[in-house]
Amino acid sequence: MAEFPPHLHYAKTHEWVRFEGDRAIVGISDFAQEQLGDVVYVELPELGLQVEAGDETAVVESVKAASDIYAPVAGEVVECNEQLDAEPEIVNQDPYGNGWFFVLQIQTKEESNDLLTADAYASMCEDESA
Repeated sequence: MAEFPPHLHYAKTHEWVRFEGDRAIVGISDFAQEQLGDVVYVELPELGLQVEAGDETAVVESVKAASDIYAPVAGEVVECNEQLDAEPEIVNQDPYGNGWFFVLQIQTKEESNDLLTADAYASMCEDESA
């Protein structure tokens, strides 16, 4: 059963966001990693990349499929989780902890208004699974 930590924000495209000041840490949800199956490769964005909300920013490949990872908010990529290069399976093992993908430097949190709460995201996932 997928987990949906209530302190995170969620995009309809299955990314989660944790805001820390003017930084947004981004990963994929537990639901998304369950749907993908065993993650075998992660292509991370270039540092300094400027993204708008909804831009394709990274790629995750599993034994089942490859999926784009979208920026849930606008910002500049200032950090990537290089540990995923050697150990992509961390995405499956710890999607909300060590399995994060990248960090965005953001200008404003106003864009978070388009993100979902944990409850709203959980409902959306239930509908997709039905």
